[in-house]
Amino acid sequence: MPITIEPMPATALVELVNEWGAVPRDVAGEADQPFPPRPPAGLGAPDGNIDDRAMCRAADLLHPVFATTDPADRVTLVAGLLAATGVRPAIVQAADGAAATWSVDAPEHALVAAAALTLRDHLDRYGGDRLGVCTGRACADVFVDASPTHDRRYCSVSCQNRTRVAAYRRRRRAAT
Repeated sequence: MPITIEPMPATALVELVNEWGAVPRDVAGEADQPFPPRPPAGLGAPDGNIDDRAMCRAADLLHPVFATTDPADRVTLVAGLLAATGVRPAIVQAADGAAATWSVDAPEHALVAAAALTLRDHLDRYGGDRLGVCTGRACADVFVDASPTHDRRYCSVSCQNRTRVAAYRRRRRAAT
């Protein structure tokens, strides 16, 4: 029986990759720490198919999309995820008429497919250069750039501030 899914919010996608992905957790020194108690809200897939193992698998499949710096490679990676999960458009009867949805056949593909749909929509709307990995020291968290100037380089203001303070201190030490 087909599993109905929907694209997840970009914030949920980022939280999924940053909190359950092996690379961000390793770089942050959190590999041996417990996962968050609850998954992000609105993952776009039925909750019954989501556990820590599924979240880790999905995060590790999604991180390379953010890590590549070539927009064409991003498109290829997302297309590969969509093909591998077998996601396809569907239509269902809703209370107020027909509703367009997406579906997959295998429950284990639902989470990755929902994330891939989010990435597909983002790439279609904003292009391939608005996804990335934080350039802060000792950070590999991902981000979706929604800035008006299209020049985001850090996962958060905290990482940006830490990097700027460290650079300031280096310059100050070098000047003395």
